[in-house]
Amino acid sequence: MAFKCRNKIESKKELFVSWTQEITNYLRFCAETGISGFDCTAKSLETVRGWGSRRPLRPETLDAIRNELGNCRHCMLYKERNNIVFGAGDQNARLVFVGEGPGFEEDQQGKPFVGASGRLFTKIIQAMNLTREKVYICNILKCRPPGNRNPRPDEIKNCFPFLQRQISAVKPDFICALGTFAAQTLLDTTAPISELRGRFFDYQGIKLMPTYHPSFLLRNPSYKRYVWEDMQKLMQAYGL
Repeated sequence: MAFKCRNKIESKKELFVSWTQEITNYLRFCAETGISGFDCTAKSLETVRGWGSRRPLRPETLDAIRNELGNCRHCMLYKERNNIVFGAGDQNARLVFVGEGPGFEEDQQGKPFVGASGRLFTKIIQAMNLTREKVYICNILKCRPPGNRNPRPDEIKNCFPFLQRQISAVKPDFICALGTFAAQTLLDTTAPISELRGRFFDYQGIKLMPTYHPSFLLRNPSYKRYVWEDMQKLMQAYGL
């Protein structure tokens, strides 16, 4: 009986979240199409009737998403963070790298991949004949988990919608998912990274290549050759 009750409560919570998101999207749609109030004019009524049948006139920008994120308190990670690590790089990049979450250095500087694993990551993209300025870099989580522990399901659930919107704003041709949590979250799977890496998947029409996270390579240098194999496949598809 208790299990059934919990399921009902969780279902109601999910329904509430869905309704809230729908209302938010609707109000954003109204604002972007010039409606400042519900005045029942012919223009307003025509716009309301078109809800769900067409997209907002102006695409969402990364700056708008960051502004909405604000001083985020969607989960308890805000209590120990120094900086939100939103993302960095070309806002029109063809390739987006998605990592797990900020580490100590990232939390201090508010920038993704600037610590020890970030230095290795920079070498990888340079070997691909790219630079950090020509790609977009972000994470599943925007705040550092204490002690660099693994992200928790509730933290991922709260943060993932912002990542989805970032990807939609950039509109890349390719995504490289770095590590288990990035790959599993984006692909909605529980398969291990060892099974996912090395081949392309589809993410909303975007080619997605999972591979090992740079921090894993620091602990297991022998796996660098697998990542390079994956990057060569990505380079070929990219046209590098």
